[in-house]
Amino acid sequence: MTAYERIFAAVFPPPSEASLPTPKATPLLDLGAFEGSAEAQTLIDWEPQDSATEQVQWERAWHTATTFLSLPSEELPPAHGESNRNRLHGKWWKTCTPEISAAIKYLVSPDSKGLLLRKTQMQHDLLHWYFEEVGLRHFVHFVRPPILEALKNDNFGYGISNVINYLEQGFIIYLRNLKLHVYPFCHNQGEEEERLFMSKLMGLFTYSLPQRRINDILSKFLKERAELMLEVMSKQQGTEEQCVDRQTRMILWRLQDCGLGSIRIRKLFAEVMNEVLSVYIWQTYARRWQSHSDIAAKLRYWVENRFARVIVEVLSVLNTSPSKHPNYKRQNTMVDDDTNVTLADLDKWQEIALNRLGALRTEELFDVVVQWENDSQGAIEDLKLYVTTTIARTHLTKSFSNTLNRRLLQPGAATTEILRTYIAIIRAFSALDPKGVLLDRVARPIRRYLRDRDDTVGIVVASLLADAKDTDILPELAKEMDSSEKLAAQEGDDADLDFDDMEWVPDPVDAGPDYKKSKHLDVIGSLISLFESKDIFVKEFQQVLGERLLKEGQDFEKEIRVLELLKARFGEASLQACEVMLRDILDSHRVDTVIRNDQNLVMTTTGEPHAEVHARILSHLFWPSLHSESFSLPPEISTVQARYEKGFETLKQSRKLTWLNALGQVTVHLELEDRSVTEVVQTWQASVIYAFQDDGGSPKPATRTVTQLMNSLSMSESLVRNALTFWVGKLVLAPLASSPDAYNVLETLPTSALHPARTASGSTTTSGLLNAAAAAEAATSASVPHAVRSEEDIMMEKMEVFWQFVVGMLTNQGAMPLTRIVMMLKVVVPGGFPFGNEELKEFLEGRVRDGKLEVVGGQYRIKG
Repeated sequence: MTAYERIFAAVFPPPSEASLPTPKATPLLDLGAFEGSAEAQTLIDWEPQDSATEQVQWERAWHTATTFLSLPSEELPPAHGESNRNRLHGKWWKTCTPEISAAIKYLVSPDSKGLLLRKTQMQHDLLHWYFEEVGLRHFVHFVRPPILEALKNDNFGYGISNVINYLEQGFIIYLRNLKLHVYPFCHNQGEEEERLFMSKLMGLFTYSLPQRRINDILSKFLKERAELMLEVMSKQQGTEEQCVDRQTRMILWRLQDCGLGSIRIRKLFAEVMNEVLSVYIWQTYARRWQSHSDIAAKLRYWVENRFARVIVEVLSVLNTSPSKHPNYKRQNTMVDDDTNVTLADLDKWQEIALNRLGALRTEELFDVVVQWENDSQGAIEDLKLYVTTTIARTHLTKSFSNTLNRRLLQPGAATTEILRTYIAIIRAFSALDPKGVLLDRVARPIRRYLRDRDDTVGIVVASLLADAKDTDILPELAKEMDSSEKLAAQEGDDADLDFDDMEWVPDPVDAGPDYKKSKHLDVIGSLISLFESKDIFVKEFQQVLGERLLKEGQDFEKEIRVLELLKARFGEASLQACEVMLRDILDSHRVDTVIRNDQNLVMTTTGEPHAEVHARILSHLFWPSLHSESFSLPPEISTVQARYEKGFETLKQSRKLTWLNALGQVTVHLELEDRSVTEVVQTWQASVIYAFQDDGGSPKPATRTVTQLMNSLSMSESLVRNALTFWVGKLVLAPLASSPDAYNVLETLPTSALHPARTASGSTTTSGLLNAAAAAEAATSASVPHAVRSEEDIMMEKMEVFWQFVVGMLTNQGAMPLTRIVMMLKVVVPGGFPFGNEELKEFLEGRVRDGKLEVVGGQYRIKG
């Protein structure tokens, strides 16, 4: 080394991995001094007084030791049993001579003067140099690349095996020379140096490799083993249970021995078992909702006898695995050995499993509610074990409310479907939480949504009064009415102030400020309480009740029960009109019998046959607006009506009858040439067919036109066409081909029309006749008006009156905007204009479509 190099090295010392060459000769020490003789030992033990002499001796020892400890620049040989030892001798396991031992002792011995002089200089630490030789040079360049290549393999079993093989081989090679030739010269046989080197080497193995990829591989391996042991997945063919356990133990031991186990495996194993628990619950118990559920007991048993046993076995392996390699001790100083599983741990795992089951049932709750009638009560039994904390109850209500908004409370959902689901929600949540707190939370959005729908009240009222077999309404509500033996009145506003109630309990702690407790979570009561204003419900009930009372029938038991229920809810005063309506119908039978007997209107076997008339006498002040279309009846019917009216005035002297012919029903018996037809029809339909009687002596079937019928019967065109269409559907009338508005009587029908099943294919005339009859019958059934007039009918009738005012204003004052038309109507109409801007706009838009008005610049005017 030149003077310049020595000066440079003094300021910038060479890196520790650089081996300084041993001087070829020195004036104080010849080359044969390290041959192991007594002279050599004396020379080494001699501590030179001159610093230059000591530096030369240190450099020669450093060169000798580092040359011996340096590793070949090539990959590690593969480990294959006994043949592995032969491959390691020579190139990897070198023979240590006395000269090398003396040099190593001079560099690492605590009594060495050279080590004491350089104790604070890291570049003169042989162990530090050796770790950098292992880590920064050999491992990074010759061990890490093949490990990374092995990790790219999709077969995680192959990948983890190769990684373990490489790391185990590295441990054997890197540690052997240290344990045999370096540590014996250190203090206390190098125990502290060995612990520090092992810690640094494991850290090198751990953090120099891709953590995410190794974690993925280990997670897949642990999950596969866990699933096999827990029997969640089917076992592989030819794989025995004992082999799987032994293989798992060996791999876990080897992972810990090469630095990839211990804390890492424990964390990954905990994550895997957490995932396996969730997967098992989802695969085993999803959509299993049968009542009398024993799932909770089965799950506890599974956790105790399978899940916990697997955890205990794996932890015991991690705690007691002996090192396979006799050349070094396994280091477990960083791992807590206190991993015994206690009963408290088992209880915690069972609690976690039940919470996972509760989370599953929470996600399935909407489907459970929808399938409530199909025996899904078992899911509610499982949920009872979950909703024991405030957090769980809050999570359940929020999750279910979000599901309701996403899957049910949409504009495309039918109101009947929403009501059906609401009934199921009431039943399910009443079983889940009898106190009603959870139901109060989840019912608020659906109740608010139902109030905003216009047809809700009509469907609820119709369902209360309908038969359970009627599929057009809510059969659940009809069944509820049929099965209700006790129509308990709902608690009033002062229910909580009942001081005589010995079963009173305070409200639940998680109840809202406006929570109102109900002793009976009644489905019918909940639906009735949807409407904050009783006038809406009572008015709709009056409409539907009037429609049902005017139908043929004498049994009104259901109507009476519903009326009593509503009286208990809304009070008798609000339903006085409905009670009068029901009494009118019940009293009409008695009054009708008395009048018919007094006026001799009862048909006898010996008397002359005549038309029988039965009347239902209504108090018009208490009934809703009814259809009152007037038309002429057959003379026979008019005569009987006159006699009936006379008898009523005799019986009720202060009252007078007004006949509503459009609301009546007639039993018609028609005698045709080849058949007889008997039908129960509306009065205008009977009047129209009566007008087709033979005038006498005419051989041709009677023919009438629409205009003739309108004039002779004083009937509106809509009623005439409705009646004609009805009789066409019954194959009694047929339109003439030459005149669509003319109809004649079908006295005879073709054979194929009378017996359509006997002919393979009818004629064109017969086929057209049958098709026209089917279409006419369908049209007639769809166009039969209700007895009670709807709000829209009443509004349109009033609008027709106001239409004359509108025409006069637009004619005299020209075009006007909508707001000005409404303002003037409120001034000029006697009693005030009862409608708002939206109703009038809808009516005027209809006149625009009819071509009577036009809109120009937002102003309405008469179309010229």
